[in-house]
Formats: sequence, structure tokens, C-alpha cells
Amino acid sequence: MTFIRSALFTLFLLVFTPIWSILCILVFPFLNPENRYRFIGLWNKVVIWILQPLCGIRYEFRGMENMMAVLDQPVVVLSKHQSAYETIAYIALLPKQVCFVFKRELLWIPFFGWALALLKMIHINRNSKETAALSVVGQGRKRLSEGKWILLFPEGTRTPTGSHKPYSKGGARLASATEAMVIPIAHNAGRCWPKNSFLKQPGTVIFSIGPAIASAGKTSGQLHQEVEKWIEAEMRAIDPTAYQ
Repeated sequence: MTFIRSALFTLFLLVFTPIWSILCILVFPFLNPENRYRFIGLWNKVVIWILQPLCGIRYEFRGMENMMAVLDQPVVVLSKHQSAYETIAYIALLPKQVCFVFKRELLWIPFFGWALALLKMIHINRNSKETAALSVVGQGRKRLSEGKWILLFPEGTRTPTGSHKPYSKGGARLASATEAMVIPIAHNAGRCWPKNSFLKQPGTVIFSIGPAIASAGKTSGQLHQEVEKWIEAEMRAIDPTAYQ
């Protein structure tokens, strides 16, 4: 049954994504950046919704009040990265427009990447760490001034459930340079949609949003340690069996 449900979901994506991407390309010239984000976000909402009855994947947010408390402030969101699920869910479910930092190779993906290129995101060349770091701070400062939040995955890539890859300092460096608040997020999305897995397992994805961390007066190293410590401790609270 899991295989059949996963196959149906994959078929849905193969049909729905090209159609929606073409629609985005057609209507985007007539929309401002904010409305482009809302329009493309409908794809995310539909995908998150269809996963519930089709694959039995639901979601639960804990600590949303921590986000609502800083809704009108500049914020850098730093999240655990286990799955494709959270990258889809954040655009669909977070209360603020987020600007992802991602590798530029994603822009080359047919349909999905073409639509993504029309949004004001931050794409970087990961082959050059120095250039990428400068690009994140430069572009991030501009996006924060526009009222958007910046979202990064400090592990850099999706990690298997129960694992921990050392965090990069790019997000902490951006927050420190701009004195933005930092919101850490832990989640267990890898339980339901594992990295590179065709099978989608039924279950509830728990997103745990931590209290906002002030960056003013702190070095990027201090922020980096504080964020990594909170996320990894919270991972063991929401998914304890993965770390046994």
C-alpha cells in the first residue's frame, strides 16, 4: 500500500508540477514579487494538502508563538534539513514570506527551477565558499530590508534521520552582520519523507520552533553555537528513538 500511494503521489507531481510551472511563467510578468511568491506558493499548499490523504503525512507546529512574536522584525530562520518536505512546507505554512538560500544548480531543474528563477531568492555558487559567503550577506541584507525573512539550512544538505552534520556559519554570520533575530527550527520530516527515498511513510511531521535568539552584541561564532545546540537538543526531544 505504501508503494502504491507513493507511486500515485509521484505521478501527481509529474503531472501537476509542469502545468503549474508553465502557468507561473505565463502570469509572472504581470505580478509583483510578493504576488509571485503567493502564486507559486499555491503549488506548495496543494502538495502539502495532497500528501495527507494520499500518503498519510500530516504536520504539527509547536512554538508558532515564537514566530508570531517577531513577525515584524528582521529574522534569519535556521532549520534542520532532512527531507524535501520541509522545503515545500515552509513556503506553504510559515506566516511570513521567506527567502531561501540555495545552490544555483536548482535553477537548472526543468519547470521547477525555471519558476524558482523568477522569484527573489538567494542562489549561490557553492564551489566558491568565499564568494558564497559574501553573496549570502550582500543579498541577505537587501532581502531583509525588503521585509522578507531569510531561511537557511546550516547543515548544507539533507541528513539522514538521527544524524548530525556540523553546521556552517553562513546563517549566523548573516544574522550577526545585520543584527537580525534568529529563529531555530527542529523537525523530523525525514521520518516520513527520507532523503532520496521514493517511498513516503505515513506519520506526523513535527516542526518545533524555538524562541527567537537576539544577535545584537554576539559574534557569529556565539550565534552558531547557540543555534546548533538548541536544534540538536530539540531533535532528541521530538524524535528520541532516532538517537538511541
